Amino acid sequence: MPKMTFIEPNGTRHEVDAPLGLSVLEVAHKHGLDLEGACEGSLACSTCHVIVEPEWFDVLNEASEDEEDMLDLAFGLTKTSRLGCQIIISEELDGLAVRLPGGTNNAMR
Repeated sequence: MPKMTFIEPNGTRHEVDAPLGLSVLEVAHKHGLDLEGACEGSLACSTCHVIVEPEWFDVLNEASEDEEDMLDLAFGLTKTSRLGCQIIISEELDGLAVRLPGGTNNAMR
Protein backbone atom coordinates (compact mmCIF):
# COMPACT_ATOMS: atom_id res chain seq x y z
CA MET A 1 0.00 0.00 0.00
CA PRO A 2 1.31 3.47 -0.82
CA LYS A 3 2.51 5.69 2.01
CA MET A 4 2.43 9.43 2.40
CA THR A 5 3.71 11.94 4.93
CA PHE A 6 1.85 14.84 6.48
CA ILE A 7 4.04 17.54 8.03
CA GLU A 8 2.42 19.68 10.71
CA PRO A 9 3.23 23.41 11.00
CA ASN A 10 5.52 22.62 13.95
CA GLY A 11 7.50 20.13 11.82
CA THR A 12 6.03 16.93 13.28
CA ARG A 13 5.88 14.28 10.56
CA HIS A 14 3.20 11.59 10.25
CA GLU A 15 3.91 8.78 7.78
CA VAL A 16 0.64 6.97 7.08
CA ASP A 17 -0.87 4.36 4.79
CA ALA A 18 -2.52 6.05 1.81
CA PRO A 19 -4.98 3.67 0.11
CA LEU A 20 -5.17 3.89 -3.66
CA GLY A 21 -8.08 5.97 -4.93
CA LEU A 22 -8.54 8.05 -1.78
CA SER A 23 -7.90 11.78 -1.79
CA VAL A 24 -5.26 13.36 0.44
CA LEU A 25 -8.18 14.87 2.40
CA GLU A 26 -9.70 11.41 2.94
CA VAL A 27 -6.32 9.98 3.97
CA ALA A 28 -5.89 12.77 6.53
CA HIS A 29 -9.35 12.13 7.99
CA LYS A 30 -8.77 8.36 8.06
CA HIS A 31 -5.72 8.95 10.27
CA GLY A 32 -7.24 11.69 12.46
CA LEU A 33 -5.05 14.48 11.11
CA ASP A 34 -6.15 18.12 11.28
CA LEU A 35 -7.18 18.91 7.70
CA GLU A 36 -10.59 20.54 7.76
CA GLY A 37 -12.39 19.93 4.44
CA ALA A 38 -15.47 22.03 5.32
CA CYS A 39 -17.16 21.33 1.96
CA GLU A 40 -16.46 17.59 2.27
CA GLY A 41 -14.36 17.53 -0.88
CA SER A 42 -16.87 19.17 -3.22
CA LEU A 43 -14.38 21.83 -4.40
CA ALA A 44 -16.40 24.63 -2.78
CA CYS A 45 -13.84 25.88 -0.22
CA SER A 46 -10.11 26.01 0.45
CA THR A 47 -10.00 24.44 3.91
CA CYS A 48 -8.21 21.29 2.69
CA HIS A 49 -5.31 23.38 1.38
CA VAL A 50 -1.97 21.57 1.61
CA ILE A 51 1.51 22.60 0.57
CA VAL A 52 3.05 19.88 -1.56
CA GLU A 53 6.76 19.31 -0.99
CA PRO A 54 8.55 20.72 -4.07
CA GLU A 55 9.95 17.39 -5.26
CA TRP A 56 6.39 16.04 -5.56
CA PHE A 57 4.65 19.03 -7.11
CA ASP A 58 5.46 18.21 -10.76
CA VAL A 59 4.39 14.57 -10.28
CA LEU A 60 0.78 15.69 -9.66
CA ASN A 61 -1.79 16.28 -12.36
CA GLU A 62 -2.26 19.98 -13.07
CA ALA A 63 -4.84 21.81 -10.99
CA SER A 64 -8.16 22.51 -12.71
CA GLU A 65 -9.38 26.07 -13.18
CA ASP A 66 -11.96 25.48 -10.42
CA GLU A 67 -9.22 24.33 -8.04
CA GLU A 68 -7.09 27.37 -8.92
CA ASP A 69 -10.06 29.64 -8.14
CA MET A 70 -10.51 28.04 -4.70
CA LEU A 71 -6.76 28.16 -4.00
CA ASP A 72 -6.92 31.95 -4.38
CA LEU A 73 -8.89 31.91 -1.09
CA ALA A 74 -6.43 29.67 0.79
CA PHE A 75 -4.54 30.73 3.91
CA GLY A 76 -0.77 30.85 3.37
CA LEU A 77 -0.84 30.16 -0.39
CA THR A 78 2.49 29.05 -1.92
CA LYS A 79 3.76 28.04 -5.37
CA THR A 80 3.20 24.37 -4.48
CA SER A 81 -0.23 24.76 -2.87
CA ARG A 82 -3.00 22.35 -3.81
CA LEU A 83 -6.35 21.26 -2.40
CA GLY A 84 -6.17 17.91 -0.64
CA CYS A 85 -9.56 16.88 -2.03
CA GLN A 86 -8.15 17.09 -5.58
CA ILE A 87 -5.05 14.92 -5.10
CA ILE A 88 -6.00 11.26 -5.59
CA ILE A 89 -3.54 8.65 -4.34
CA SER A 90 -2.00 6.50 -7.07
CA GLU A 91 1.04 4.21 -7.23
CA GLU A 92 3.03 7.17 -8.65
CA LEU A 93 2.35 9.12 -5.45
CA ASP A 94 3.80 6.50 -3.09
CA GLY A 95 5.90 8.58 -0.70
CA LEU A 96 4.06 11.88 -1.30
CA ALA A 97 4.77 14.51 1.35
CA VAL A 98 2.55 17.52 2.09
CA ARG A 99 2.71 20.27 4.70
CA LEU A 100 -0.36 21.38 6.61
CA PRO A 101 -0.66 25.18 6.69
CA GLY A 102 -0.83 27.05 9.98
CA GLY A 103 -4.48 28.01 9.48
CA THR A 104 -7.45 28.08 7.11
CA ASN A 105 -9.83 30.59 5.58
CA ASN A 106 -13.29 29.08 5.97
CA ALA A 107 -15.92 31.01 4.02
CA MET A 108 -18.39 28.17 4.67
CA ARG A 109 -19.04 29.36 8.26
